[in-house]
Amino acid sequence: MKSFGTISTTALFLLLGLAVPAHARQEKQEENTKPPKQEQQAKPQKQEQTKPEKQAQAKPERQQQAKPQQQQKQQQQEAKSEKQQQEKSQEEAKGQQQKQQQAKSDKQQQQKTQQQARGQQEQQQQQAKSNKQQQQQDKSAKQEQQQQVKSNKQQHQQTASSHGGPQRTEKAMATQRSQPELRLSERGSDRIPDDRFRSHFGRGHNFHMGNPVMVGGYSRFQYGGYWFGFVDPWPADWYYTDDFYIDYVDGGYYMYNPYYPGARFAITVVI
Repeated sequence: MKSFGTISTTALFLLLGLAVPAHARQEKQEENTKPPKQEQQAKPQKQEQTKPEKQAQAKPERQQQAKPQQQQKQQQQEAKSEKQQQEKSQEEAKGQQQKQQQAKSDKQQQQKTQQQARGQQEQQQQQAKSNKQQQQQDKSAKQEQQQQVKSNKQQHQQTASSHGGPQRTEKAMATQRSQPELRLSERGSDRIPDDRFRSHFGRGHNFHMGNPVMVGGYSRFQYGGYWFGFVDPWPADWYYTDDFYIDYVDGGYYMYNPYYPGARFAITVVI
């Protein structure tokens, strides 16, 4: 029995001796197989450790590279802003210049208008002065004409008194008084041919004129195939029924009345 116990103990030790190396070998194998896993695990860790480092290193580099670009962009923006400011200043200066030119043009136009107004005013004053002078001249000429008519009338009266005067009927005087005032004409430059004049006009070719008629707004009478207009007013003592003759004297035609020698008044031939 004791022997069996000894054998059992020996067998147990043998089993333990065999088991321990086996277990050691197994652990060794496990250790041999384990390092690759650790390396695999270490590799990502290392990569993960190196990645942030690289990123940390790359970030300043990118920032350093981006900084000149930002500066360049900022400079471009500043240059653009400066250019816009310069263009705005130029536009403002241009607008100010245009305003000054417009103000200058308005001032010149105003001065021109004032000059024209002064010129018109001076012209009107000059015209008024000229009209006044013309009126005075016309008034003076009218007074002279009235004086001449009065003088002729006095001369006619004196001549008629010395020669006894023409014999006129009451009917002739009434007819003369009923005639309208003559509408006078301007002296013209028309001439009667000499042969025609010698055969019908001049002293010795007396005629009766008759009452004047209105032609074209002027008083006219006809004799010897020609129409005549009155330049001077009709003498007060002359009658349309008197004897007359026409003569060309001092560059113009005049009517004479044999009852009043030396007296005459101007007429004009209308051709």
